[in-house]
Amino acid sequence: MVSTFIDYNLITRDMKLSLQRTSEQVLVKREADYYKANIGNVTSVDAFMDDYRLFNYAMKAHGLEDMAYAKAFMRKVLESDLSDEDSYANMLTDERYRKFAEAFSFSTSTSVVQSDAQEDAVIGLYSQSYVNQDAAVRSDSAYFNAAIDRVTNADEIWQNDRLKNYVFQAFGLDSKYTSYEQFKGVITSDVSDPASFVNVQAAAYKQGFLDKIANVQATATPEDLANPSSAAYKLIVSYQSKIDNAPDYTPLAAAFNFQLDGTLASGDLPMADAQKAATNEAYVFQQPRLSTSAALLDKLYYETTIDTITTVDSLLSNRRMLNYIVVAYGLPSTTLIATLNNVMTSDPDDPASYVNTSTDKNKSIFQEIARAYNFQSDGTLASGDTPQTATQMAATSGGYIDRYNDSYEAADTALISSYKTLMSLVVDVDDMLDDKKIMTLVLQAFGLENEGDSIRKLKKVLTSDLNDPKSYANSLKDSRYVELAKAFNFNADGTLGTPLMAQSESDILNTASGYVVQKSRFGTEEDKTAATAESKYYSAEVGKLASLDDLLDNRRLVDFILVAAGIDPEEIETDYVRQMFESDLDDPDSFVNTEPDTRYRELVASFNFNVAGQIEKPTSGQIQSRRGLIDTMDLYLNQTLEETEGEDNAGVRLALYFQRMASSVNNAYDLLADSALLQVIQTTFNIPSEMSSADVDLQYDYINRVLDVEDLHDPEALNKLLVRFTALYDIENNIDVSAGELILSGSGGGGISADTLLSLSQLRSGGL
Repeated sequence: MVSTFIDYNLITRDMKLSLQRTSEQVLVKREADYYKANIGNVTSVDAFMDDYRLFNYAMKAHGLEDMAYAKAFMRKVLESDLSDEDSYANMLTDERYRKFAEAFSFSTSTSVVQSDAQEDAVIGLYSQSYVNQDAAVRSDSAYFNAAIDRVTNADEIWQNDRLKNYVFQAFGLDSKYTSYEQFKGVITSDVSDPASFVNVQAAAYKQGFLDKIANVQATATPEDLANPSSAAYKLIVSYQSKIDNAPDYTPLAAAFNFQLDGTLASGDLPMADAQKAATNEAYVFQQPRLSTSAALLDKLYYETTIDTITTVDSLLSNRRMLNYIVVAYGLPSTTLIATLNNVMTSDPDDPASYVNTSTDKNKSIFQEIARAYNFQSDGTLASGDTPQTATQMAATSGGYIDRYNDSYEAADTALISSYKTLMSLVVDVDDMLDDKKIMTLVLQAFGLENEGDSIRKLKKVLTSDLNDPKSYANSLKDSRYVELAKAFNFNADGTLGTPLMAQSESDILNTASGYVVQKSRFGTEEDKTAATAESKYYSAEVGKLASLDDLLDNRRLVDFILVAAGIDPEEIETDYVRQMFESDLDDPDSFVNTEPDTRYRELVASFNFNVAGQIEKPTSGQIQSRRGLIDTMDLYLNQTLEETEGEDNAGVRLALYFQRMASSVNNAYDLLADSALLQVIQTTFNIPSEMSSADVDLQYDYINRVLDVEDLHDPEALNKLLVRFTALYDIENNIDVSAGELILSGSGGGGISADTLLSLSQLRSGGL
């Protein structure tokens, strides 16, 4: 019989080759192929446990084949919430059950419309969209001001969409209802000429409705004309409203210097500097909300206008100045002009004045305003006075800049709060698309608020499979729609799916718990607390990753996943990790698959990155991640190899098992809890089997005296221990080994020399 040591050494000298040979066995290959081909079709615990071959393959892989009959028990294990310390699998003392549950996703794959990270990202995009608005306005204005100077004919504006859209938005025009002829007619008009296009058109528009009013008046009875409920009365009111609110094209006509034929007179530019400035300002104030640029324009207007004011009435009759003051001091928009008149003409030092006797809730603000302006009680200024000193004006402007967007921020806060609440109630894609508040925020977040997209189009985008380059969202060739689809988790039929994340929920949990174990197994309680805090950071940040680059750009995350895998991050460069992730897991000759350390393969498999570094969405309903699949199939090979070798020599099986399980041993109790691990320790350190009857704490103390458990995590120390075990196992079981066999096996450098092993053998047999 070949010695335990020689057999063990021959197998572990090239473990990958040994496992490959095992995988090529007919029965092993057949079961592995069946498992890989069918596990992806399983969507429930029942379906999994009802398939004898799948269930028994997985149970054997995890060393639980003896429990395959206990399906009710295993169901409770599989359905355990591993994030809950009090869940069934976590409460079991045998770690194999928790590891088995970790390999599947029956309890942790949650179908949600958005993950927390996705929701935060959309809300962030919404908030950022208004920050970006100001930058976009400045960019648009810079382009307009530069491009307009190169225009030589009115037609060139119409032909340049960016210029045309800028003009249309600045002057509040709708391109759907403005023809080329009308546009050209207006910008080539002389506003001072009553016969010009813009004036004739305005007169014709007004006259048209005046004629309609006259027609109604001519045909209706006097009673109807006097009755607000009559159709005639309502028609007249409607027509008068059209006249009062008629579109005014005069500012547009006045903004350009084109001649009647659309050309420019010699030496003229399309717009003078003052015209461009007025157009820029109009464009700024046409935006959906007041931007920083608009606020600064308001500030400039106020500060250049205030010194021209001579009375309270002239100040408060200017709507722009009035609004500035109301906002600057945080007053309600409903504040009456008469109230402000009384405030500004009050003497704040007179106890009997209006501001000091007011019972209004804004009394303190009124007193502040009274001190900010220098008007006399009659609303005029004393000789030599100005409405405000430089200090007073600076305080007013400071208040305006601080508060100009308060109402928008309050509206945003309310909308975001509603969004979070309403999104938690969404059950399918139609439910979301039907909610106006949700869609207001969503479309603004992705810059689609002005696209006018139909519900049908948005539904097709949201239910697109982004893994398919021919899917609807990808076919639009517009990144906004792709990002929109990424932000939600709808299946093709509109039902809720699982989030597109760099790691599945089960793998995030597995990585986080692995980190805590690695950092705290031989540390203090403080180490465990720090590791737990770091795992929370990881769990939050990994959900935000959009690509492999995002992961590798954050070395803190890289170090975390390496530690969780049991790899020392100080010895690993980021580029090396990149090479691993950019390998094809399905190619046996790829970089990651030829790396002797299989921990890298498991690490790469725990993420959903493809070889291009992009996240691929797992198959809907998938109950096992790539990591779980690879882990299960690798474990099955290891179990089979150990069983096969154990048929000839139980010592080899024990050594192989110990080598595989050593990394999971945290203390001596773990050794005592596993009879196979304990047998290796007892043999290695000549511990009598009778000691197993002693108090467990005594056994614990004894093992710690003869073994430093930390050595089990040192490959070199572990190898020495197993060489010692295999040698003593042969002696204990009377397996004869010749020195020649040992030397020929090439094992003399394994930690115990051939001479030493021969001496041990002779000692055991009484030869010395």
